[in-house]
Amino acid sequence: MNEVEEKVLKTIQKYNMIQNNDKLVLGVSGGPDSLFMLYILNKLKEQLHFEIVVAHINHMIREEANSEEEFVKEFCRKIDIKFYSKRIDVEEYANNNKIGLEEAGRKIRYEFFEEVLEKTNSNKIAIAHNKNDKVETIIMHLLRGSGVSGLQGIEPIKDNKIIRPVIEIERTEIEQYCEENKLEPQIDKSNFENKYTRNKIRNAVIPYIKQEFNPNIIDTITRLSEIITEENQYLVKQTEQTYQKLLNEEQENQIILKLKEFNKVETVIKKRIILYTITRLRGSSVGIEKIHIEDIIKLCQNNIGNKYLMPNKGLKVLIKDKKIYFIKNFNK
Repeated sequence: MNEVEEKVLKTIQKYNMIQNNDKLVLGVSGGPDSLFMLYILNKLKEQLHFEIVVAHINHMIREEANSEEEFVKEFCRKIDIKFYSKRIDVEEYANNNKIGLEEAGRKIRYEFFEEVLEKTNSNKIAIAHNKNDKVETIIMHLLRGSGVSGLQGIEPIKDNKIIRPVIEIERTEIEQYCEENKLEPQIDKSNFENKYTRNKIRNAVIPYIKQEFNPNIIDTITRLSEIITEENQYLVKQTEQTYQKLLNEEQENQIILKLKEFNKVETVIKKRIILYTITRLRGSSVGIEKIHIEDIIKLCQNNIGNKYLMPNKGLKVLIKDKKIYFIKNFNK
């Protein structure tokens, strides 16, 4: 086992990504990252006792799409791995659903991976995001004004179902490995066009930072991400513990917290408590913005009589009888 293969194995072990008898659906486009992941996981499958199948989406955008599908199919045939593919016109899908091309592609891919997972009785989906992808994502989030969670970048493992075994491998290492092992991956030429934000960051921003400021920017931002992840995990734990202390009542349509105790909590935890409570109640905190959180905190501090806020149509926050009521789908 060479150094890069060892690195992938260590990542799998570090995050406990794969267990005995797991069955993985690998998302393989035919590009360097996904081909590298397929090749190495195929080598590791007997050692770690797991099975793999491959899922490929033909986006029908570029003229090379059909030959890439054939390439992945043939690659899988040679190493005796089951191959599943689907052709979907992503542009048409994006237009019909009024979403961007990137978002449409991502949605279609994950839906198909889930489909193959069900069909093959698999239990995990492996995605070939690498270390550079993670850093690019962090810079994108930074430019959009993300909070702490966005600065963690791409998670190595999500919901104990989506795993990223090559997340700690740099793109240059992947390309070199593909060359040394004559894998001949398909190169998506659209990656070199700077019409998407990610491509601009990949092709212009990071090379500029490397040249002008810090040649080790990938490692530097990765370390930052690790520190933020560690500290965020601590804050998540503190939030959950504090929530339990503040909790008065939890029902399907409302959660009641103790007002006096809430007002004594540090602001950083207050903000998290609000988001955590809304997520528990509604399954998501989408649509709740910084200004809504600040307004709820002010409402709780200036407790005079019965007052309420409606951050959106599906949520009402009410102060009554020295309690905070988070009420779902309130219609009046």
